[in-house]
Amino acid sequence: MPVKDLSSLLRFYFIVDCDAPVSLGGQVETALLAGATMVQYRNKAFQTRDFETLEALCRLCRTNHVPFIVNDDILLARAAGADGVHLGQSDEEHALARKILGEYAIVGASVSTLDELEGTDLAGCDYIGTGPVFHTSTKPDAHSVIGPGGLSEVIRKSPLPVVAIGGIHADNAGLCFSAGAAGVAVISTITRADDPFGNALALGAACGCRQRYLQTPWKDEFVLIDRMVDCCASASKTSFMKVPPGDDASLFADMANPVFTTDTQREGIHFRRYWQTMDEIGKRAVEITFSDLAASYAKPAGLFVNLCIPAETAEEDVLALYRGIDEALVSHGAVLAGGNVSSGPVLALDLFAAGTGSDIFPVRSAASPGDGLYATGPLGLARSGLECLARGDFSFPGLVEKFKFPRARFDAADVLCSNGVACVMDISDGLYGDAAHIAAASGVSVRFEPSTEAVDPQLAAYCEKYGLDPVSQLLAGGDDYELLFACRPEIFEIVSSALPGAFRVGSIVARQDRLCIGAPEGTTSYRHGGG
Repeated sequence: MPVKDLSSLLRFYFIVDCDAPVSLGGQVETALLAGATMVQYRNKAFQTRDFETLEALCRLCRTNHVPFIVNDDILLARAAGADGVHLGQSDEEHALARKILGEYAIVGASVSTLDELEGTDLAGCDYIGTGPVFHTSTKPDAHSVIGPGGLSEVIRKSPLPVVAIGGIHADNAGLCFSAGAAGVAVISTITRADDPFGNALALGAACGCRQRYLQTPWKDEFVLIDRMVDCCASASKTSFMKVPPGDDASLFADMANPVFTTDTQREGIHFRRYWQTMDEIGKRAVEITFSDLAASYAKPAGLFVNLCIPAETAEEDVLALYRGIDEALVSHGAVLAGGNVSSGPVLALDLFAAGTGSDIFPVRSAASPGDGLYATGPLGLARSGLECLARGDFSFPGLVEKFKFPRARFDAADVLCSNGVACVMDISDGLYGDAAHIAAASGVSVRFEPSTEAVDPQLAAYCEKYGLDPVSQLLAGGDDYELLFACRPEIFEIVSSALPGAFRVGSIVARQDRLCIGAPEGTTSYRHGGG
C-alpha cells in the first residue's frame, strides 16, 4: 500500500455514527481535531440524498491529509473520490476493489476469528479489522467478544496490519496496542459520549496522536496569488527581469542564446501527496524542469508555474508548495517569473522555464559509431525508491531519497560543455528508453554494456531482497535525471577525472535492425503512471 507508513495511518481509526445525535460533520471534525489518522464512512441505510454529505466529509478529510474510507460499497467509494474501501465477509472481493479503485487505494477487510482469517483471500488487501475486542452496542450483528487474547492470536497469524475494533476507549486502547494492533477503530466512545471532544482527546493521547488544527480550503484566487508571491524570495530578485511578477506579464532583460523548456507534474501520475510533503513536491518539480536546461547547457533564469489545485486544498498547503519551489529556485540563482492559478480535479503544475544557453547546444542527433555512451551518475535508484514507497518498504531510505529529491546536474553539464561533448540528454524515461531516443535521432544503434560494477550498493541490496535483476533495474529505471551523453572514449577519460561518478553504459554502433542491443529480454522504457 503506497502511503507513507500504513500502520501510522491506522493508529486512530474513526468510524462515523449515522445514528448518533451529533452531525456527521461535527463527528469528523471532533475526531480530526483530536488527531484521528483515518476516517471511515459507514451508512447501512445510504440513500442518494446522503451523497452530498459523503462528499463533504471526503473533502474535509482531504483538506487535512487524512485518508477517507467508505464501508462496503466499492462504487460509492469511487464516486465520492474516497481513498479506499473497507469490506466485510459478505461483501465483494478485495481484488475487485483494487481493480475498480486503483492500485493505490486502501483496501481493508473484516476478520473476526481465526477461521475467518484462514478462509479469507487477502489478495488486494492492505489491512484487516478484527473484533469485537470488548463488548460493544454500536454494531448489533457483531461476533462474540474475542478479548485481547483473541486479538493477539489473529495478529500473530495475520500477514497484514491489524486494526482492533469493538468497545475500545482511552482506558483499554493500550491493551490492544500491547497485543500488537497497528491501530484502534472507534465509534461510540466519541459519538455517544457526554463529552465527545474530551473522550476523543483522551483516545488520541492513548494512541500517541497529536492534536491538529483544522485547515481550510483556499477560496480567493487573487489573495492566494499575492500570498504565493510574498512567500517566494526569488520573486523579488530581478537580475533576469526588468519587470518582475505582478503585472500582466514579466519583462526579461536581454538574454544570450535563450533556451526554453516545459514540464508537467500531475498528481496520481508523477507524485502522490501521501508520499511527499507539499514543499518536497515543489522542489522536485523545479529540479525536474531544470534538468532539461542542464542537458542543454543552459543556466536557469526564470520559471513560470501554472497551478491547478482542487477546491478542497488548504491554502497553507499551496504556500508550502511555493516555499519548496522558491527554495529550489534560490539554490540555482533563478527567479519566479510568474504564472497562474485555477481550480481543477487534481493537483497539477505546468512549468515553463527560461535559461541562457552556452555557445554549444547539445543535441540527441550528434552520436556517431565509435562513441561510447555514458551516464553522469548512478541509475535505477529513483525507480527503486518509487517501488519502495509503493511496497511500503522504508528500509532503503537512500533509494526513496533519490526519487523524492532529484537534482538537476548543472555541475556535470559544465564539465561536459567545457570538453565539447555535443550529444547529451537527461535521463527521465530510464536508460533503455532514453538511449533509444539518442539512437533514433542519430541514425545509429546502442549496444548496452553495463556491468554489475555499475550497480549502486543500495540498488544491489534492494534487488537481492526482492529477487530482481539489478542490471535490468538499472536499464529500465526512470526519474534518475542524470545526464546521458555520447563521446569518444578519449574525451570520456578527461570527463571522468572531473566526474568520478560517471560510467560507461554502452557503445554507439552502426544502425542495426534494433535501436538497442544487449539489454535483457523484456526490458522496456519507463512510463510515468504511478509516481
